[in-house]
Amino acid sequence: MQVWLLSLLALGAGISVSVQQVLNGNLRSALNSPAWAGLVSYLGGLLTMVVVLVVRREPVPSWNLVRATPWWAWSGGLLGGVFILLMILLLPSLGAATLLALVVAGQMIAGIAMDHFGLFGLTPHPVSVSRLVGIALVIGGVLLIKD
Repeated sequence: MQVWLLSLLALGAGISVSVQQVLNGNLRSALNSPAWAGLVSYLGGLLTMVVVLVVRREPVPSWNLVRATPWWAWSGGLLGGVFILLMILLLPSLGAATLLALVVAGQMIAGIAMDHFGLFGLTPHPVSVSRLVGIALVIGGVLLIKD
């Protein structure tokens, strides 16, 4: 696919995360529980992935593939649960713009560190001056957007 189409899809993913957090916040208020709101969010995600698997007719991974998978690769769902819960808990206090700006800053800092050290099997991409300037601009954006 062309870079511009991939970039538009990435922007769409970012928009969906923003909308998801506001919807989860509304659900928290309606259900009076951040945990139930998070569970409902994950059930929706589970159903979505089941539909994708059925439509794509993907086979169940073999036991050998499952056993060969590094232990840390299985923790994405756990971290996703922590992320959703924190987003639901922090949204009312911080507001959507500040919360999402802080999340993006955290993602950029983690992304640069993971790239630099080649963590979790990534191909190393050393820290550069332009990446550090980018992080500084993101952090500056957080400071400017904060209420």
